[in-house]
Amino acid sequence: MTAPVPAVPGIITADQIVATAKSIAAVQDADGGIPWPEGHIDAWNHIECLMALTAAGLSAPARAGYDWLVRHQRDDGSWPMKLVNGVAVEHGGESNHAAYIAVGVWHELLVTGDEDFARAMWPTVTRALDFVVDLQTPRGEIVWERTATGRPADYALLTGCSSIHQSLRCGVLLGERLGDPRPDWELAADRLAHVLTAHPEAFADKSLFSMDWYYPVLGGALRGPDGIARLEKEWDVFVEPGLGIRCVSDQPWVTGAESCELVLTLDALGDRDRALRVYADMQHLRHEDGSYWTGWQFVNRRHFPHERSAYTAAAVILAADALSNTTPAAGIFRDVNARSLPTIADPAACGCELVHSHF
Repeated sequence: MTAPVPAVPGIITADQIVATAKSIAAVQDADGGIPWPEGHIDAWNHIECLMALTAAGLSAPARAGYDWLVRHQRDDGSWPMKLVNGVAVEHGGESNHAAYIAVGVWHELLVTGDEDFARAMWPTVTRALDFVVDLQTPRGEIVWERTATGRPADYALLTGCSSIHQSLRCGVLLGERLGDPRPDWELAADRLAHVLTAHPEAFADKSLFSMDWYYPVLGGALRGPDGIARLEKEWDVFVEPGLGIRCVSDQPWVTGAESCELVLTLDALGDRDRALRVYADMQHLRHEDGSYWTGWQFVNRRHFPHERSAYTAAAVILAADALSNTTPAAGIFRDVNARSLPTIADPAACGCELVHSHF
């Protein structure tokens, strides 16, 4: 029996979702990697594409993509920041890129129930998350990269750490399912959630980017009334009714991937009406072959950049799954959640005694 494919009535059909998934598979290279339009591959966007392929029922290209990850992981657990034709062109290792393998493998296990696959991938996941946790500072944030020379970066990124928070939670769940619990990852996630909710000063200022607005909620560190309040604070700054959301606040440019990630964020908060509205609004980026334009410059009225990206198509599929609750992994962004007041072993280590949200 064929598994059902996500569809959102009145917005996108199952056949359209399959066409979108096929547009992702069409750009996959012979080695299994899924590149950006300009040709490079990074682990995070590659994994997001694999999750979308699995959700839409295209299991063979998804598994080929996981094989790619195994082959290209380095001994320290990371992946090169950018690869072209299987060769590293930027050699640093990003923490959020490495961490996302835990989300991908947990997603694959939830959808397929294939525990043998998850066990085979477990060494890849453990090396990756150990690489990530090794970049955590005494205060709790995780710096954004380890350079090619092995030096940790001097600062952390709010969006990246928010994604890492979800990855660590997925890694903990995966370890428990496989009988290899990792309480050190759970502690790292608790410490990271504390910094994400209580110490905005720990992160480089990227507030022009919409991702820094919604990602603390999407990644699960901030939920409930605080999550709602955060979205309300800059809703009118980033949301363009009828079009989607801006990538950056100071440019008249909406992007499909960020719009669909906001859909996932709203869904995680239980705000279904606005999630459906934003999802419907961004469909103007759909191409007739099922792929999606990356963005739209609404003053010049032209697609910018003039490209259709696999990662945008992937976000469309994952948002459809969340809205329709079709696959067993539909709630992966909704359900991997921190406690509302994370506890850290030594609050004094970050300079505070009580946890209070600054959002």
